[in-house]
Amino acid sequence: MTSVLFSHFLIFSFSQSPDSTQVEEPKKKLSWLRRTIRGFSYIDENYVEPQHYNWSVMLQGTYNYDYYRLSSTGGNEQSVSFAPSPTFKFGPYFGWRWIFAGYAFDIKNVAVSDLKQEFDFSIYAAQLGADIYYRRTGSDYKIRNVSLGKDMENEHFEDLAFDGLSVGITGFNVYYIFNHHRFSYPAAFAQSTMQKISCGSWMAGVGYMRNSLDFDYEKMQNTLQKATNKEVKLDSGLMFNSVKYYNINASVGYAYNWVFARNCLFCSSVSLELAYKKSRGETANEEKTGFDIKNFNIDGIGRFALVYNNNRWYAGAAAIVRAYNYRKSRFAANNIFGKLNIYVGYNFGAREAYKKKKR
Repeated sequence: MTSVLFSHFLIFSFSQSPDSTQVEEPKKKLSWLRRTIRGFSYIDENYVEPQHYNWSVMLQGTYNYDYYRLSSTGGNEQSVSFAPSPTFKFGPYFGWRWIFAGYAFDIKNVAVSDLKQEFDFSIYAAQLGADIYYRRTGSDYKIRNVSLGKDMENEHFEDLAFDGLSVGITGFNVYYIFNHHRFSYPAAFAQSTMQKISCGSWMAGVGYMRNSLDFDYEKMQNTLQKATNKEVKLDSGLMFNSVKYYNINASVGYAYNWVFARNCLFCSSVSLELAYKKSRGETANEEKTGFDIKNFNIDGIGRFALVYNNNRWYAGAAAIVRAYNYRKSRFAANNIFGKLNIYVGYNFGAREAYKKKKR
């Protein structure tokens, strides 16, 4: 309505001028602007079927996996790897058009004080997408691998319970889909459209992540000493109490939707990130000084989805794997965390354009 009134205003204003050439110029400019705006959100319905409904409800189960490797990189190289047992979270989700939000909780540890939690908020459109995530992993990690020198044998430590590590992750990603006319990223990860013909697209985006890590290095030393009955001395690069990582990144990637049967879709998407890392922590050396890490690294995100969607009902599974790397002269950290979502949902509240078709 605003654009129509604006165009009428322009036509009326310039019609008062005796020079007819002044009338054509605004019309051309306005026509170009309108074509640009419409082209930006245009979908080729030969390839992508738009969403027919305004609302959606969904039940989703999520398997989470986290892996952390902390290492000193000085003359006395040491490393310790941690990973909790895979967890299952379950929760309801609710969507309106492009917006999808929900809450998941850990069923197994529902009575535990340090309850594992996850919150996701997503906005998906044809050409743009945004994800905001919040995760608290708890403190039920297990030691998976240890390298403290030739005298320390790793078999003493595998699957050794360790509750001196807790991690929190908060972040967001915003990305642009170049071939959004024919390729639908939401068809794979938001179920808000349907991909009808196989197609791919390049993507580019930016993101931010904050990763807080609390580490009780004294408890770590005591745990290893009890397991080996030997004195254990951690390198100063691993003797810290807390670290906060700040990750600002720019990414580029490619995604492909394969429609292998009617209403069935498989999506594979891989993105590489050029990320600027900044980290602050508290070391435990005699001077009690902290350390800063400022560097660039290459990180990665992989997304995979298998979806059935007939526009009313949908079901499927989606996996997202993220890998982050930090390295400086004294300290290095590698973090891989992933999730597998299994879901079933129902769309309702037909849009005006499709109400007659539903009758």
